[in-house]
Amino acid sequence: MLMGKSKKSGSRQGNIVVGLDIGTTKICAIVGEMLGSHVEIIGIGTHPSTGLRKGVVINIESTVESIRRAVEEAELMAGCSITSVYAGIAGGHIKGFNSHGIIAVKEKEVTEEDIERVIDAAKAVAIPLDREVIHVIPQEYVIDNQDGIKEPLGMAGVRLEAKVHIVTGAISAAQNIVKCCNKAGVNVCDIVLEQIASSSAVLSPDERELGVALVDIGGGTTDIALFSGGCLVHTAVIPLGGNHLTNDIAVGLRTPTSEAERIKCAYGCSMVSMVSKDETIEVPSVGGRKPRLISRKILAEIIEPRVEEMLSLVHREIFKSGYKDLIASGVVVTGGTAILEGITEIAEAIFDLPVKKGIPSGVGGLLDVVNSPIYATGVGLVLYGGLQEPVHRFEESEANTYHRIKGRMRQWLSEVF
Repeated sequence: MLMGKSKKSGSRQGNIVVGLDIGTTKICAIVGEMLGSHVEIIGIGTHPSTGLRKGVVINIESTVESIRRAVEEAELMAGCSITSVYAGIAGGHIKGFNSHGIIAVKEKEVTEEDIERVIDAAKAVAIPLDREVIHVIPQEYVIDNQDGIKEPLGMAGVRLEAKVHIVTGAISAAQNIVKCCNKAGVNVCDIVLEQIASSSAVLSPDERELGVALVDIGGGTTDIALFSGGCLVHTAVIPLGGNHLTNDIAVGLRTPTSEAERIKCAYGCSMVSMVSKDETIEVPSVGGRKPRLISRKILAEIIEPRVEEMLSLVHREIFKSGYKDLIASGVVVTGGTAILEGITEIAEAIFDLPVKKGIPSGVGGLLDVVNSPIYATGVGLVLYGGLQEPVHRFEESEANTYHRIKGRMRQWLSEVF
């Protein structure tokens, strides 16, 4: 699964996997080195993103330039040349739903072919022509009414059912991401839904088993993933994010957008009650006017209603999904906006559940650099890529397909003649 080549031959022991988080606010390339089942983060590159809106590419050239800069920075730190990446996708066009497929088991024992057939049966749903399937994630299998089976291979039975979660997205949105990456000089191994990637980095197996809601608040969108019984049961995207907070601050304080973003990151608080009356901040003005001193409480009064609105929409989505009572371990908030002071406190009040910030774990190397909710998706993409089949195995499977077809042809000919 070589995603890059080392510039010094023999200087890297494992394969290189690269995650590219193409976000509305920033583009982040994270380089991981696979050492057996362990991942070491060896490089990171970030660059401001100006070519996306609400997670969707609206300017190819700006996005290409940002990707190129982020990849070059990551290459420099990691000491390797990046050739291909696992890219994240988000946006309001993403839709997720559960599906169900049933087949008869041919040999009275479940084979790989049976599993492929039942997944295909579950995928056989009407999808509009302008959309494509991004993920088909098995939740559980049922053999002869015995449910809760995670690995059906080799089990005896006559009827096999599969319950899956299907994620679809706009074909044009996915094509634009691939086009931008190719123009920036890197190939795309796979496109991964961002909240699925983030969940790989910030959720523990216990949380997935007990039931958890992952809320990834990015710049342009808020991505939701619900897990129960160890599997993904619901995904959704809300087209609101940290950029809406920044715009509110820029308008409310009459300051440039770039300064509003800086003020939000440095002094922002999502609960007015947590801010002291005496605290003041300096706010630059527009049009050459002098900077002003204002109370930090005014800033919190601008931020709190918008954060409440975003989290209330998330709460409504979780309630609508019907899984509200199954997320016993609570809510994990991650993404750039999760670094806001007071976000977990206001979230606990809205969800009436335990809330914690999601910080990437399960990796080594530059852990102190990626130890922030901002890098959850990038680290998750590396972990996701690390679990995929190495490239050479696809060649083997092609050969197997050829031999299987040849065998069937020979059998058919012997039956006919």
